[in-house]
Amino acid sequence: MTNHTTFRVAVDIGGTFTDTVLMNQLGAVLATAKTPTTPANPTDGAMHGVRDVLAPAAADWAQINGFIHGTTLATNALIERRGARVASITTKGFRDILEIAYERRYSQYDINIEKPDLLVPRARSFTIGGRMDAKGNQLEALDEAGVEDLIDQLRTSKAEAVAICLMHSYAAPAHEHRLRDMLQAQLPGLSISISSDVSPEAREFDRLCTTIANAYIQPMMSQYLADFARQFEGEGLQCPILMMTAGGGMTTLQTAAALPIRLVESGPAGGAILAARIAQRAGTNQVLSFDMGGTTAKLCLIDDYQPQSARRFEIARAARFIKGSGMPVRIPVLEMIEIGAGGGSIASLDRLGRIQVGPQSAGSEPGPAAFGKGGQEATVTDADIQQGLIEPASFAEGRLKIDTSTASAAIDICFKELPDLSINEAASGISEIVDESMAGAGRMHAVESGKDLGARTMIAFGGNGPLHATRVARRAGVSRILIPRDPGVGSAVGFLYAPVSFEIVRSRYATLKTLDIDGLNTFFDGMIHEAETVVGAGARDAELHTVRTAFMRYHGQGHEIEIALPDRHLTPDDLGHLRGLFEAEYRAQFSRAVPGMVIEVLNWSVRVATQADSSGQAAEAPDQVAATPQRQHSIQCEVTQTRRNAAVYDRALLSPGQHLSGPALIVEPQTTTYVSADFDAQIDGDATIILTRKGGPS
Repeated sequence: MTNHTTFRVAVDIGGTFTDTVLMNQLGAVLATAKTPTTPANPTDGAMHGVRDVLAPAAADWAQINGFIHGTTLATNALIERRGARVASITTKGFRDILEIAYERRYSQYDINIEKPDLLVPRARSFTIGGRMDAKGNQLEALDEAGVEDLIDQLRTSKAEAVAICLMHSYAAPAHEHRLRDMLQAQLPGLSISISSDVSPEAREFDRLCTTIANAYIQPMMSQYLADFARQFEGEGLQCPILMMTAGGGMTTLQTAAALPIRLVESGPAGGAILAARIAQRAGTNQVLSFDMGGTTAKLCLIDDYQPQSARRFEIARAARFIKGSGMPVRIPVLEMIEIGAGGGSIASLDRLGRIQVGPQSAGSEPGPAAFGKGGQEATVTDADIQQGLIEPASFAEGRLKIDTSTASAAIDICFKELPDLSINEAASGISEIVDESMAGAGRMHAVESGKDLGARTMIAFGGNGPLHATRVARRAGVSRILIPRDPGVGSAVGFLYAPVSFEIVRSRYATLKTLDIDGLNTFFDGMIHEAETVVGAGARDAELHTVRTAFMRYHGQGHEIEIALPDRHLTPDDLGHLRGLFEAEYRAQFSRAVPGMVIEVLNWSVRVATQADSSGQAAEAPDQVAATPQRQHSIQCEVTQTRRNAAVYDRALLSPGQHLSGPALIVEPQTTTYVSADFDAQIDGDATIILTRKGGPS
């Protein structure tokens, strides 16, 4: 090993474990680590993980030339309401944007409806005079004389952060910029977010909510990111730290500190990128990505090797599966459904004596009862241990000692009100509930997207994904599963394949008939320059690629369709082509176009990114030969509902072309793949495990 050898590191801080991956300059994963997350100071767990992967490679900090970080800290702060005390400032006359919202109830007939917590009560909702119109023209000058009163109100409210969202600032941000500068001059310790930076799109309620969410987590996240960088620089890290974003790209620490809302769901985004890469190498163009960790499970639909994306999602829904019951956020994001179902999800009985699992989690502290760290409540991991699906000696690389008796005792106590239920039956019940919850979430997500799960291949990863994959797939109607290499740290591996990118979505209303081509080209040039500045700071001298998109609709409609634009200046000759593209896409989604309707464009977007890693195709596997198990292990088989022996295989000893039948356990350092009795497994040329349901399509 010479000092000329370089490495890249990825760190994914989850709710239960922190995953770390070391990759060499040829793209090979050299070492991985799964260490318990340290909630009091998440950087500590990350530091332990990086040290653990550097040691076996005999690498030092100076040899790291790429460092990518993703974290659930922003997500958890919003869900658990651990952010700053926020005030909002809107245009005079629009104080009640949050109260009015969409002017509808998300559950029309629920007389006890719980409204979503939008973080800013009316008492901290302030206004300022001044007005712009939708075209960016000033109708009324900013009331600078009223800023002094506004400062007094902010001081009285003890606000730690403020979200500024003035009418039509997406078209003309001058008033927001001036107000921000005046507030900063008088209140230098105040954290300020402005909507023209955070979410420069039309729709005031969504834009205000996004800006509030950004302001809410900005003080905490900027401090965390500064401390994270300082501690790693103190260890000897010399390269810049890049942050994973919800849209599947990477950005700089400076951008992440200014726009921390873009970090929400950054960890799951890495998993979706990995799944898309695996799908492309396997030549499988319809995929369900299944990422089950210690706290949550995430499912994402991937078509033609591209994860499904969105421009809007909701945080902390008051009703878990009802749209409109959460806080809307408008940022580019990889679209997935996330539920509170992980290895640490806590089991209990409701008042009718029915088993329920999650969304509460034991996390890493105290963790499942079997971890011996003080946890006393039964969890999904305790149930898996009781069923024999986890070998205590091989769990978490031996870093955590598993106490099977404590797991059994926790389950026994949890179900003491059901004395006729054996511990094995109770453990099976916990698994059945959590597996059906995940399968149901996947079915619902597919139906909402107008898609069918039955024809899809599942790609499973995460600390618990391979362990539950066959059980979830059976319930979801999926017959084929891929388990990639290093699945226990799959999201962190995905970070290393993500491009450095930045996306801007900005409103500029026009109809195709009235489109100002020259003005639009200038508008695009400004967005591209802004995005290139961000990407260039994290990827100097790299070749950059630009994707332009128009969000189009028929006049009078409330939602838009994404239409790809050529990466060049538009000309008048392109207008007919744009109409054709829109009508073709509209016809594909809704069966028919509407002739004679005016077509309008509300938003335009630009995504600038470095070249994505080329995945190529998986190597061909040699002829199949039966694998030889290393030992036998007693399990509770959910197919036959009996106790029986399962063959145990060490994944590191399995070679391409080998095959085996369930029930079996394939163990590796950070997870276990459970091959149910109704599944077969084989190893392909990439050392990926392919699970196929017996009697199902191959």
